[in-house]
Amino acid sequence: MALTAVLATPPFVRAADAPRVATLDWALLETLLAIGANVVAGTELRQFRQVVVKPEIPASVSDLGLRGTPNFEVLRFARPDLIFNSNFYAWADARMSPIASVENHAIYKPGEDPYALAQQTTLAIGERLQLEAARQLTEELAAKLQRYRAIFSQGDGRPVIPINLGDSRHYRVFGSDSMFGAVLNRTGLTNAWQGATSYSATAPVGIETLAAMPDAWIVLIPPHPEDALATLSASAFWNALPAVREGRVMRLGSINPYGALPAAMRFADLLAEALSDAWNG
Repeated sequence: MALTAVLATPPFVRAADAPRVATLDWALLETLLAIGANVVAGTELRQFRQVVVKPEIPASVSDLGLRGTPNFEVLRFARPDLIFNSNFYAWADARMSPIASVENHAIYKPGEDPYALAQQTTLAIGERLQLEAARQLTEELAAKLQRYRAIFSQGDGRPVIPINLGDSRHYRVFGSDSMFGAVLNRTGLTNAWQGATSYSATAPVGIETLAAMPDAWIVLIPPHPEDALATLSASAFWNALPAVREGRVMRLGSINPYGALPAAMRFADLLAEALSDAWNG
């Protein structure tokens, strides 16, 4: 099955006449943008563009500043009709409720599948905003992951370990309760990391632990510190790892590690492309 057909994903069109919405949470922001909501304000938009990459943010969206210390005056001037918030920023509900109605959705909860929660959240927001694109997104992604499952079943059967470098000696690993882990599970790939994680990832983990997973594909997910990869490339230990010696290290594009369905789709697409290139090398 050709990957080009699977990777093709038509963008959803923003509905300019829909209710004006805002959010502090990146997972909710990428969801709102992906289903064509009329987003008027979000947080850390410059970094969002670098880390999340897609969906793109219209230039008209106001930047509220840092997620932990948003500018509520800018939020007021953005005149949202509705504010979507998450459990990560529930402390801000009282400050935002005089500006507009606030609705909360949780995608990351200890011990729960973030993909299932993201799907529920996407459908709930779509119903609230009367955007059929929300259901289209959930159905399209579910079908795409099934197609990837069929493609991956023809691969080498090796497990995958998705990591993000903290520095040249430590990494953050994404386990079964992460969005990346959920995508691996739904596409039939085995996550090489079988240890516990908390809120989707565990850090810091020493680079030396990769030696205990000699058969795995190492999947590097940016952003990484600028000097980390350069230092690793000169490391005798790193170069002695079986995955490194045998060319089983893949570098993907940047993806939101605490994202929603758009992040799941981006991870699946980039991983499929990288695995296809590696297997057909």
